Amino acid sequence: MYNYVNETWQRMWKEKAKGIKERAISWRKGPTIVRVERPSRIDKARRLGYKAKQGVVVVRVRVGRGGMRKSRPKAGRRPKHLGTVKIKANVSAREVAERRASEKYPNLKVLNSYFVYKDGKYAWYEVILLDLSHPVIAGEFRHLRT
Repeated sequence: MYNYVNETWQRMWKEKAKGIKERAISWRKGPTIVRVERPSRIDKARRLGYKAKQGVVVVRVRVGRGGMRKSRPKAGRRPKHLGTVKIKANVSAREVAERRASEKYPNLKVLNSYFVYKDGKYAWYEVILLDLSHPVIAGEFRHLRT
């Protein structure tokens, strides 16, 4: 069944379905980090370790797209050596989303994350977080305690 869900998601993404676009518009207007009731892509979430039980939290994180900007140097130099364009980050947008989620929820540990949607300005990722002190989770994810 999850294979069918994945195929449907891929088809909707390729055809640029109206439902996904409308959702993204509402996400754009909302806050950067939002705790969601259940994952948007249940098949992907289950593959990455999500389980519908207490102590497992899913958070949608909005990350800005595009290159980094660096301020223009004050002293004179030729334009080629200004070093203001083509500056790249050493971390991916997904890693940024995971870091922001872990900062927002310091008592939870990041299990995994996956891509949800992107437009011209933002990319959205859903991050799966675990409460390792919760009794339901403590035994099952024992190996994550460090």
